Formats: sequence, C-alpha cells, structure tokens
Amino acid sequence: MQTKTRMNVYFEPDLLKRVEALALRRNVSKSAVIEAAVASFLSVDSADRREAAFGRRLDRLSRQIEALDRDQAILGETVSLFIRFWLTITPPLPESAQASARAKGLERFEGFVEALGRRLATGDQFIKELARDIGGVSVAESQENGEGRGGAF
Repeated sequence: MQTKTRMNVYFEPDLLKRVEALALRRNVSKSAVIEAAVASFLSVDSADRREAAFGRRLDRLSRQIEALDRDQAILGETVSLFIRFWLTITPPLPESAQASARAKGLERFEGFVEALGRRLATGDQFIKELARDIGGVSVAESQENGEGRGGAF
C-alpha cells in the first residue's frame, strides 16, 4: 500500500471555492481534485496538449488573417475600379454649375453615410454579399431579378 504525505497549501478564496465546487460536482474529495490538477500540470503530455492547442489557435488566426487580407484586397480593387470608372464617365462641370453640384454632392454624401450606417448596424457586409453572389446566384442573375441595383444615393 502506498502512503500519502500530508501537505498544507494556501489558496486564494475564489480558487478554493472553485475547487470545492468541482469536488462537489464530481463527488470526490478536494484533495483528489488538487492531486489530479498537479499531476496534469507536471505530466509530460500536458506540454504536448498545450502545444497542440496553441497550434490550433495559430492555425485559426492564420486563416482569419488570410480572410482579412482577401477582403481588404477585394475592397481595394472595388474602390479603385469605381474611381477609375467614375473619372472616365464623369465630364467636368462648367463654372456656373459647380456650386449647385457641390450642394447636391453634399446631400448625396450625407445620404450615403446614413445608408452606410444602416448597413453596418444590420451586420450585412458587402464582402459576404459578394461571396454569396459569386458562390450561389451570379451577379448578372441577381441584377435580372432586380437585386443589387443602386439605392437612394
């Protein structure tokens, strides 16, 4: 028979409450909970488990960063294509029309900011919508159905 040696240790009150609660749930003694925790901490494979957990977390973070990079590239291309298109088709205004164009532009920009705020509040994102359009229904099909057309601005 193997004998056990008594050891006195000190715990923070909150940690001791958690140990007691676990012991009650598992219907074991507090000593058994502490002994299992120390054995797990000192075990060789505990380092392997921690390393595997870190590896899984790093893999997940890598995938998230790759998705952010892809989304950022899509947004950059979208903005640059829009600017090129707009600059190509928009003729310069005569001096007499510039004041009214500025006022209309400010009004349209305020409408744009309001629409953007509503869209951000709903959580629907352009990138996700674009992925749905590309993955499921094509952009041309959605336009034929009256979806994806310009809004109030």
